[in-house]
Amino acid sequence: MSPIKNVQKNIIYIPLENVDSEHCALIVNKGLDTVKEIQSHTIELNNNRVKIHAEDTASVIPLVVKEIRNLGYDVPTIKKTYPIMNLSCASCANSSQNVLKQQTGVVSASVNYANASVNVEYIPSLINPEELKKSLQEIGYDLMIDESDESKDSLDDIQRQHFITLKRKTWGALLLSIPLVLIGMIPFFMHQSWANYLMWLLATPVVFIFGKQFFIGAYKQAKHHSANMDTLVAVSTGIAYIFSVFNTLFPSFWLNRGLKPHVYFEASAVIITFILIGKVLEQTAKGNTSSAIKKLIGLQPKTVTIIHHEKHEMEIPIKNIQKNMIVLVKPGEKIAVDGEVLTGNSFVDESMISGEPIPVEKSKGNKVFAGTINQKGSFQFKAEKVGSDTLLSQIIKTVQEAQGSKAPVQKLVDKIAGIFVPIVFSIAFLTLLIWIILGGNQGFIFGIQCFVTVLVIACPCALGLATPTAIMVGVGKGAQEGILIKDAESLETAKKTNTIILDKTGTITEGKPTVDSIEWFTETNQSLSDILYSIEKSSEHPLAEAIVNSIRNKAKFLSTIQIENITGKGILGNFNNQKFYIGNPSFINEKNIYITESIQSYISSKLSQAKTVLVFTNDSQVLSVISISDAIKASSKEAIKQIKNLGIEIYMLTGDNHETAKLVAEKVGITHFKSEVSPQEKIDFVKQLQNSSKNKNIIAMIGDGINDSAALAQADVSIAMGKGSDIAIDVAKMTIISGDLLKVPQAIRLSKQTVATIKQNLFWAFIYNIIGIPIAAGVLYSVNGFLLNPMLASAAMALSSVSVVCNSILLKFKK
Repeated sequence: MSPIKNVQKNIIYIPLENVDSEHCALIVNKGLDTVKEIQSHTIELNNNRVKIHAEDTASVIPLVVKEIRNLGYDVPTIKKTYPIMNLSCASCANSSQNVLKQQTGVVSASVNYANASVNVEYIPSLINPEELKKSLQEIGYDLMIDESDESKDSLDDIQRQHFITLKRKTWGALLLSIPLVLIGMIPFFMHQSWANYLMWLLATPVVFIFGKQFFIGAYKQAKHHSANMDTLVAVSTGIAYIFSVFNTLFPSFWLNRGLKPHVYFEASAVIITFILIGKVLEQTAKGNTSSAIKKLIGLQPKTVTIIHHEKHEMEIPIKNIQKNMIVLVKPGEKIAVDGEVLTGNSFVDESMISGEPIPVEKSKGNKVFAGTINQKGSFQFKAEKVGSDTLLSQIIKTVQEAQGSKAPVQKLVDKIAGIFVPIVFSIAFLTLLIWIILGGNQGFIFGIQCFVTVLVIACPCALGLATPTAIMVGVGKGAQEGILIKDAESLETAKKTNTIILDKTGTITEGKPTVDSIEWFTETNQSLSDILYSIEKSSEHPLAEAIVNSIRNKAKFLSTIQIENITGKGILGNFNNQKFYIGNPSFINEKNIYITESIQSYISSKLSQAKTVLVFTNDSQVLSVISISDAIKASSKEAIKQIKNLGIEIYMLTGDNHETAKLVAEKVGITHFKSEVSPQEKIDFVKQLQNSSKNKNIIAMIGDGINDSAALAQADVSIAMGKGSDIAIDVAKMTIISGDLLKVPQAIRLSKQTVATIKQNLFWAFIYNIIGIPIAAGVLYSVNGFLLNPMLASAAMALSSVSVVCNSILLKFKK
């Protein structure tokens, strides 16, 4: 059903979020005053929308949305990724992208030629998917907007059938082109009176049956005053074919002028054949670039066994499973959804998600994740996350979006692809004109040959595939290694990293603090244990859970207690009008609570053992000291060594005390560290490093995403250390699913390899056209009499795309 249209001629109504007062409306109004493309605007506060009057409403929408978001408000939009059908080259991707951007209501659209998809953001009150689909259909493309599982299967069937049809056309064209070439190249046959007519007969089905999609595509492009690769192929083969038909029917036209009536039937057919062969090879190679996402999707089982009414086993389709159902997992089966083990035990292979090869033991209370494979044991678990909420589904979604995103360098490539075909046509016509003027008696005939050859050899496809295929392989390879990359920009930027900031807890250490001891310095009583337990139970601090777990069986929760978190320092509790504090020694000193020499000596001894120390006091004296430890990850020291070997400077920031920070830093080989750092101070330190050099430092921040999300957002490259379903996928641009720090140097190497592959691809794509087009135009003729045969040009054009894709695939095998 179509939305109610909030659009008139030159007037649109854009919905607003969080603009809930006259003051907010005034801020938005002032902001929109700076958008020059707007003729007038009015905030309708009661309707939660802004009325915009502009000459070009489609182009003004992205500007308005950007300005509103910069002011801290929002516009409700929908972001979707849809498959696009019938893309044949990079110019097609550029053309379809421009058409979508011209639709009123579209905020952004980015078409990826390599995986034939579009990431589109639109305002649902202004436009809907059906209208987006219609706009593309008008120029010969199509949009698959049905997102059901049946539709996805249907899309796979359509793509599979399209590939089968393409192969059939290729074989048909090849079988007819072979005798065509023999007749056109062997003197005995080519001088027979029937030769031209037989070649005409053989070439016609190749050009107009097996190659008809090129002419249909060119026609649809022409209707909208556009051009793409179909246009190049259709014009070049069409002119070669028509010129040959004319010379076959009217040879006297040239003979009377003392010229030989050449025919190019074999060229027109072989051009089509080679391009079809290139398409088959390209589709096969492109399939290999997306193998990683196919493997991830393949991890999802189709059915699942549930325990019905506690005893009866029943197998149901995975789409029917719901939260809290009890699932039975047998030896060798894939786990269908995320959940928690209730009974039984086994070892589970989680390598396809975390990249860690060693199976993980699972028993009661442990988490299991969809897509992982059970080993020899059997167990039952309660489904907690199903469908699109599972970790595997989040990974698949993130990988698909990342593979569809565009690296910054792609913006320049897109601009070139947008003007590529018109430039090629200009060069081809100029070539023809020069040959006619300077080519003498044979000038027109040679000019036609060179005109056709220039159109054939010019290939925007290699240019369009250079960046996205490398990104697809790089992102896919990262996912298989347990490195989840959110977008192409972060993958490209990571290679430039020259400074890394590490959070300590959960990054260098395990992030699983445990209480070693609670030493009381006053007469212990149950009420103090209850107060300590209740304050920590009400807190969200990572250390609070460790204290709660250590005394949960010895204390009870006091529901009337009130707490206040003092970020980076501690907690203030209030019970029966008495204040209690829990925090580091510095925080307690700030509150002017006296710490005796004996207590200070005890604290110092714990700090010297790299323990985290928290002090529990009332408003006048120390009640107890809590000692907490967090083991260093086994791989941290080696990971930091590898990062240093990449020439990257490392800093460690922690909210922990100086002595603990110093000991941890020494154990793992870090020279620079800062202790007792608050979340705000982490942000300030990132900014300080970013501005400390004339040549901008590229800062990577690595944390667990819990109390350092703001610092992660400030950094140029943000990497979250995840553990299972708790990973901060939404917080950072990259996520290390297993939480293993060794994956960080691996991610940086992957970034360098991917960017190197992009540069190689772009070099070959550009150099191919820079060298190929002049040769096709005939620049060597005056030197050595060489004119490039259009058939060889079509072969070179077909292979250029394939070579770029194959070079991207090689990235999968680099260490």
